[in-house]
Amino acid sequence: MTKLVLASQSPRRRQLMEMAELQFDVIVADVDETNPPGMPGEQVPAHLARKKADAIAHRVPDAIVIAADTIVLLDGDILGKPVDAADAVSILSRLSGRAHRVITGVCIRHQEQEKVFSVTTEVYFRPLSEPQIAHYVAQYKPYDKAGAYAIQEWIGVSGIEKINGDYYNVMGLPIGDVLQVLKAGFGYQA
Repeated sequence: MTKLVLASQSPRRRQLMEMAELQFDVIVADVDETNPPGMPGEQVPAHLARKKADAIAHRVPDAIVIAADTIVLLDGDILGKPVDAADAVSILSRLSGRAHRVITGVCIRHQEQEKVFSVTTEVYFRPLSEPQIAHYVAQYKPYDKAGAYAIQEWIGVSGIEKINGDYYNVMGLPIGDVLQVLKAGFGYQA
């Protein structure tokens, strides 16, 4: 069976791959994740996922490389990972009582074969009070999360009203779609 490599340092992506009972190695892709100027937000995750796959594929030429990037999009603005607590509070204040989109781009590559796709999930936040936001930021320190939150944590339970789309996409990897592409596009049986 062909070896799988996850090109990500995300513990959530690792967890989802493990939940799918995939056997894989992790090699972190060290790439510049700056959003290309002028590129529409919807295209950024797939672009960055491809860039991550490019950085790893040559190191493991016989493996299937899976790379991903997730963004939160609100009013056309990409809400990235917060730089500090004040930034996390600001981001969550913007999301409070509003709907936004979580877009994950995925690039799966094996030698010359490549599949790139994006999955979008709409997330609806309930109005959040300042104390709720402060509690979440202080307790969970969401500095490594796009949009300053993780759906599987306290804020997801208490602050998210509903989602339209793939829950696991919001966690950082649309694992069901990944499994389908591995099977159909690469002949990989999990």
